[in-house]
Amino acid sequence: MIALLLALAQAAGTGPAADVAAPAPAPPPYAMPGEEAVAPYTPDPRNLGARPFAGQAMARAFHGRAGIERIVTRMVADARADPAISEIFVNQDMVRLRRTLTEQICAILNAGCTYSGRDMASAHKDLGIRRADMNRLVELLQHAMTAEGVGFAAQNRLLARLAPMHDEVVER
Repeated sequence: MIALLLALAQAAGTGPAADVAAPAPAPPPYAMPGEEAVAPYTPDPRNLGARPFAGQAMARAFHGRAGIERIVTRMVADARADPAISEIFVNQDMVRLRRTLTEQICAILNAGCTYSGRDMASAHKDLGIRRADMNRLVELLQHAMTAEGVGFAAQNRLLARLAPMHDEVVER
């Protein structure tokens, strides 16, 4: 009976164990296993850069998280191989890029992901991205979405959500 009362008191936040401080929560995972370390930042839902779609229609149009992962993987591989923009990706953590880009698109499409990355301005700071670079990357994204079988209307809806981020990404 005494053990039960102690357990109830502890659960309620009173009693002997209530005086012991709870361990501090772990800091957010700035880098996941297999990724390079990054400077700490404050994860924030506003870092997503766009308002997520309501409902599941867009997530289904992109074939869920698996389809989004295929699109991002193809787009990143194509970008790294593209002579016009490949220099942007030299010395970049491609594992982290694929993960955070997948999270971002997945979260915007309301496919069950949470974006854990930085805001767009700080994520792209000092990369020297030009308007032509951004336009080429959009073309590669369109190619990857088409290869995944995403309809033209759904592609345009996503691109319309991504477009306002342009000013935070393009530096020159």
